[in-house]
Amino acid sequence: MNPATMTGLELLRAAAAGKLPRASISGTMGMSTMEVEEGHIVIHARADERHLNPMGGVHGGFAATVLDSVTGCAVHSRLPAGARYGTVDLSVKMLRPVPCDQALLAEARVTHLSRSLGVAEGTLRDEAGNLLASASATCFIKRP
Repeated sequence: MNPATMTGLELLRAAAAGKLPRASISGTMGMSTMEVEEGHIVIHARADERHLNPMGGVHGGFAATVLDSVTGCAVHSRLPAGARYGTVDLSVKMLRPVPCDQALLAEARVTHLSRSLGVAEGTLRDEAGNLLASASATCFIKRP
């Protein structure tokens, strides 16, 4: 498998299936399994002791990073082979504290895609379905 010749959807599906290595940020952020459809991504995550702030709560950067990942992957899933993207704007709303050592679900969908910009909306929920944080991300797209 040559990632350079794969569409974003093919690459993400291969990584989700374990045929290609996952991004190293996955391990750092406690992101495990990923469900991939074109324009729609679900990532399972879990904050742990590595993600705590000085007060013992999960740092807000955890939610922001997981939401940046899931929204970016949603955009990537719509890109052709050779195209690259980078987040240029991420707006995150923290709505509830993120629990430590509990299953979390991050989900994102592409809401707009043009030649040079992709926009995705994402959510982070706890295992009971409570909304913890939401985000909107704009990604710059560099096409081959």
